[in-house]
Amino acid sequence: MTVARQRVRRRPPEPNPALTRHAEERARSLQNRLADRITALAGSMTFVYVHIIWFGCWIAFGVEDYPFGLLTMIVSLEAIFLSTFVLISQNRADAKRQLIADQQWQTVQAEERQNEELLALSRQILDVVRSPADAATDVTGGVPTARRRDDGTRS
Repeated sequence: MTVARQRVRRRPPEPNPALTRHAEERARSLQNRLADRITALAGSMTFVYVHIIWFGCWIAFGVEDYPFGLLTMIVSLEAIFLSTFVLISQNRADAKRQLIADQQWQTVQAEERQNEELLALSRQILDVVRSPADAATDVTGGVPTARRRDDGTRS
């Protein structure tokens, strides 16, 4: 059974073209690339470990005396900048969501037009397919009427 599972390979989903274009546009700007890297680093466990080591060494080696005014100021400045990068990251995520929503809306509009066209075609087909006998039945209320044959006699 595992051999069969190994043979069946799932293809990764194709990336959304709108998101691909958005990523390419972001990659053109040095500021955006820098903000993306800082956000990726600040959201990782490596960032947490570095800070644990940094704070531990700061206190253990006695860089300054308690209440650690300089360390507090450095950490406060870092928090200000990191909160700014979080906002930048949220703005980037909002822009991606808006791109997807716009693309989905265009798809919905195109599907609506196609559905209207299909309904119109269905009505036309129904009108063509309806036989003259059905039309006569509708007019006479189901009472059979005499029709002429091709040779001119009544049936």
